[in-house]
Amino acid sequence: MEEFNASIAFDQVLAEVDIQGSLAHVAMLGKCGILSSDEVAQIEQGLEQILAKVREGRCVFTIEHEDIHMNIEKMLTDEIGPVGGKLHTGRSRNDQVALDMHLYIRMQTVELVRLIHELHGVLLKQASQQIDVILPGYTHLQRAQPVRLSHHLLAYASMFERDMERLIDSYKRVNLCPLGAGAIAGTTFPIDREWVAERLGFDGIYDNSMDAVSDRDYLLEFLSIASIIMVHLSRLAEELILWSSDEFNFVELDDAFCTGSSMMPQKKNPDIPELIRGKSGRVFGHLIGLLTTLKALPLTYNKDLQEDKEGVFDTITTLTGCLKLMAPILETMKVNAQRMRQSAEQGFANATDLADYLVERGLPFRQAHEVVGRMVLHCIREGKGLADCTLSECQAFSPLIGEDVYARLGCEQVVEARRSAGGTAKEQVLSTLSQKKEKYDKINQWISGVWKFTASKTP
Repeated sequence: MEEFNASIAFDQVLAEVDIQGSLAHVAMLGKCGILSSDEVAQIEQGLEQILAKVREGRCVFTIEHEDIHMNIEKMLTDEIGPVGGKLHTGRSRNDQVALDMHLYIRMQTVELVRLIHELHGVLLKQASQQIDVILPGYTHLQRAQPVRLSHHLLAYASMFERDMERLIDSYKRVNLCPLGAGAIAGTTFPIDREWVAERLGFDGIYDNSMDAVSDRDYLLEFLSIASIIMVHLSRLAEELILWSSDEFNFVELDDAFCTGSSMMPQKKNPDIPELIRGKSGRVFGHLIGLLTTLKALPLTYNKDLQEDKEGVFDTITTLTGCLKLMAPILETMKVNAQRMRQSAEQGFANATDLADYLVERGLPFRQAHEVVGRMVLHCIREGKGLADCTLSECQAFSPLIGEDVYARLGCEQVVEARRSAGGTAKEQVLSTLSQKKEKYDKINQWISGVWKFTASKTP
């Protein structure tokens, strides 16, 4: 029963934040006159000694004491005697564990923003370096229209920008202090919740003690955002897997992120992108798991809530690992610009431009669409592209086509013609890149501003 009931096997990762919260709590007990200054000094000294042992990996945790909170309290009483038992005055494990998770998720939120920020920076760097590289853009995995590689990369930069913004927005819901809510209804001791919150760097306190100990919305939100990030990482990983195949041959991934085959000596398998793609499922599962745990829980604390931790911890480990690897994968990949251009020039990626050309000469778009569709069919039968057709061949489909049409059908011209805001023309891509660099700097400022409140972390 002890083994089944205990959470110390996984919640020991909360040791540092648990001590951080206890140090603030005992300081408040002294400030409010609930404990003497001598008692506060003894408890603080004992906690600091335990913290040093935690950081050095010298603490031994046991299931006999069930969770991280009781393990540390036992260590404290062993260290300083019975006065250690006074640390728990005015609080419950219910509000203590809630505090620990808020402190931990706050720290991990900033760390994840930092890691995505690094990946975002690599995307901006690659986009700047590959500004003149053109490749086919795809819809339905069929060649659609040529685009700049930088335009393609900046699409992912936009995704990861939104991920950072979601995390930053969620921070204000994470950054509320539940300590002082007690087990359910508060405490009879004259505590100062606002003082503790300010000392720990929180923006405020929960205004309802029952909500404070039972709220796990911020964890659901965290897992939801993590799932969206994994979707974006998985989509990017899939592109790298496709692009590095012999069929595409658009990029070559560094050997450090690939493996060989146990049987076929010629193979270079993109295992790390495949694992990133595959690990998305476990993160999605953790979100569904916590939703299911919470869906019928009455107020307030129930032991079911112990199930909120393992999935969150695994999500953080998984997501952190994926982000730490994706950035160097992109930074070290070699771009086959010639192959990308050749592929962009194949097929009929300029068909829309021919239709637009006819529209500019007065033909309704639906009719222009039909004319070009018949021309494409003709070219397929003849084994050539639209730009290879003679003027007389073109005019057989529409007399509106003139000699100037050929200036519209080249790959570079097709790309540069898309000058609308957010388009793939060079001037638009450069404009977008400039805007994203500004966003990059602003997020960097946010990271620097909140870092001081994260446990034992340095920028």
